[in-house]
Amino acid sequence: MEWRDTGILLATRKHGETSLILDVFTPGHGRHAGVLRGGTSRKLAPVLQPGAQLDLTWRARLEDHMGAFTAEPQRSRAAAALGDRLSLAGLSAVLALVRWSLPERAASPALYTRTEALLDLLGQPDLWPLAYLRWERALLDDMGFGLDLSVCAVTGATEGLEYVSPRTGRAVTAEGAGDWADRLLPLPPVLLGGGSADDAAILRGLEVTGYFLLHHVAADLGQEALPPARGALLDRLRRRAGSCG
Repeated sequence: MEWRDTGILLATRKHGETSLILDVFTPGHGRHAGVLRGGTSRKLAPVLQPGAQLDLTWRARLEDHMGAFTAEPQRSRAAAALGDRLSLAGLSAVLALVRWSLPERAASPALYTRTEALLDLLGQPDLWPLAYLRWERALLDDMGFGLDLSVCAVTGATEGLEYVSPRTGRAVTAEGAGDWADRLLPLPPVLLGGGSADDAAILRGLEVTGYFLLHHVAADLGQEALPPARGALLDRLRRRAGSCG
């Protein structure tokens, strides 16, 4: 068995004296693990940093074996992330959520494309948070819990959308909410592509996506919490929002 693909390095762990097990995210083969012999060498270790883009070849005797990788670095994202604490927190959050949510060996080409584009924005802290919010929505779509914010679930109206149903992820107007308004989630304009896109607005958007990640995706996965790296990113955003307030 053999395939070749590009991939984003999610994580590594040591295997024996000189090898590593790579956990990568590829467009054609999804999340995939394999052994990289000599991965701890002076040549490879510095480039095998989380978020690195790799040219990968995987080989195994049988398809269900872990198999072995050969890997050639295409580009590193470590320098861009290390130069900005928000970018570093964002990189950690993205990689952690991918590992947490996606099953192994299930291709997710659309999410992969969004993930690669997002990581290529590292080092641009004015653009990155809004792109990250949109990426979390794409992750919800990929996991089968996408938000439908185009029309009111009750009245069919496309204007005056103010709430999100925590059960269905559909938008609701104030009229449609009626006496149930206090049981619905506020719908920040940033999720509709309008209003301010400053850090405070993005945090309100992430409260909504975070609700569905926790109460729908995590529940479906049998998990009780989201990866700590996501919380660290939100803390970093709150600090920046507070310093600009």
